Amino acid sequence: MEDLVCATQRNMGTRMTFQFQERYNFQHERMSGEAIRVERARKQSASYGFKLDGGHVKKQSRLGLPLKASPAKSKEQIHSISEDQMLANYVPVYVMLPLGVVTNENVLEDRMKLEKQLRKLHEAGVDGVMVDVWWGIVESKGPGQYDWSAYRTLFRLVQKCKLKLQVIMSFHQCGGNVGDSVFISLPKWVHKVGEANPDIFYTNCKGIRNKECLSLGVDNEPVFHGRSPIEVYGDYMRSFRDNMKEFLKSQLMVDIEVGLGPAGELRYPSYTQILGWVFPGIGEFQCYDKYLKADFKKAAAEVGHPEWELPDNAGESNDIPESTEFFKSSGTYQTEKGVFFLTWYSNKLLTHGDDILDEANKVFLGYKVKLAAKVSGIHWWYKTESHAAELTAGYYNLNHRDGYRPIARMLSRHNAILNFTCLEMKNDEQPVKARSGAEELVKQVLSGGWAENIEVAGENALARYDRKAYDQILSHARPNGDARSGHPTLKMYGVTYLRLSDNLMMQRNFDIFKGFVKKMHANLDYCPDPERYYHFTGPMERSKPRIPLELLLEATKPLGPYPWLKETDVTLSVLTGFLHYILATVLRILRIKVN
Repeated sequence: MEDLVCATQRNMGTRMTFQFQERYNFQHERMSGEAIRVERARKQSASYGFKLDGGHVKKQSRLGLPLKASPAKSKEQIHSISEDQMLANYVPVYVMLPLGVVTNENVLEDRMKLEKQLRKLHEAGVDGVMVDVWWGIVESKGPGQYDWSAYRTLFRLVQKCKLKLQVIMSFHQCGGNVGDSVFISLPKWVHKVGEANPDIFYTNCKGIRNKECLSLGVDNEPVFHGRSPIEVYGDYMRSFRDNMKEFLKSQLMVDIEVGLGPAGELRYPSYTQILGWVFPGIGEFQCYDKYLKADFKKAAAEVGHPEWELPDNAGESNDIPESTEFFKSSGTYQTEKGVFFLTWYSNKLLTHGDDILDEANKVFLGYKVKLAAKVSGIHWWYKTESHAAELTAGYYNLNHRDGYRPIARMLSRHNAILNFTCLEMKNDEQPVKARSGAEELVKQVLSGGWAENIEVAGENALARYDRKAYDQILSHARPNGDARSGHPTLKMYGVTYLRLSDNLMMQRNFDIFKGFVKKMHANLDYCPDPERYYHFTGPMERSKPRIPLELLLEATKPLGPYPWLKETDVTLSVLTGFLHYILATVLRILRIKVN
């Protein structure tokens, strides 16, 4: 079976000449026993390439530095950093703003209340906030007609409250999925084009259109009055850049997460509540629009199988794997045809993300900000042979095939952050029937990112206010605990909490949350200077040369996760949070009595 998978991947990959191999002199190695300095100060000018070495792909900097080493720092930087070595353990915490903080009418919602909440977050030591910048709001009046006024007001408010900002270029619909509290559609003029050409939207086997976002099948098709979707996204981001230069130059923004699919995630919209999906349904493949159909037929013909068609036996969104011909044991997914389809399906997603991030990189060249991409935590059916829910979403992940490390490798050429979800989840919290492997999935994805030498960040998938959830997030933030000197072996680049709400601001919930923030900061006070905790962001440089598909697929070889310690410094967080809550309560009572 593994030979069949590898053979099919090789057939679909790009053929390389000897000169091409030399150009991509890329080395990647797991360094057992050596401290891996993930949170290093990385120069963007470091040049990486690829090289096949004895059947393995290894990674090595042409600068001649050790894999995780930090480049030379100025005397001022050394002096600043040496003030507190424990800052190397500091993981910044951001909080997502409400989905409708800017309304459909392009108005900042309840500014006074928001300012009070932002100030409270800052007082709690929170480093910044994350906000969706909705395509459907900013460009609602017509193609190229942008109105950034409400977001400029919001950004000034965030800056006034001394918080940093994570921005999402939200090219998707809000509404119809878990946690969506408001409805924000794609721009009306986009839907008007869709009325005449419904194939611009993702489509399932039954022909049902999903209007959450545009199909990747039209990425380069001039369907919008002569412009392709990637050109439309690029124009939107350029207008954002030109209207937000003051915030970019002041480094208010720490990263720009580029929307790559439903919920802003790099995936297909395989599971959508508004279309009837219920957890833990396996979802449905979304590749039956005319553009993707034609692409598949062309790809099949190129490998000598013009008779192959897209799957018609993968069931419906709420099925279980064993009830379908495609996902059952020894099902279609394990046949030559099935392997070819899944490889094609997942490769299209990789190329889609790569193309849009390349466009984003060109837009923000020269600005001190990072790009980021979000990957969904599809944990249900993880502990089954077929991983059906992941496959329908475009993550071709099996026990013998890593579906996430190729994404991390693709992101590496853009120096982009991999942002992953479901950090808070534990397996024993999920229904047995879901066959969930949330804990194993998080370890796999984070390890894949670290193995590919990129920064990894994350967020919780569902709103939680309990210490158990916070402890689980903390266990991933520094899997091997704090380093008393030097760098921690493994450390996440940042964590974003979902989300700012009245429930979070309730006194007991907020007291526990403050304890969580303190632990994320390694029990240190809030640090306003990211360089002191080794977050050096230089001017964005042009993305490295495109990585051939064949070399991306070399990363499908499973490596196994890095070790997570069962007990670290974070295991004290339950007690810390409880004591923090008791102390805060006593102080409030004393304050009331004094007054």
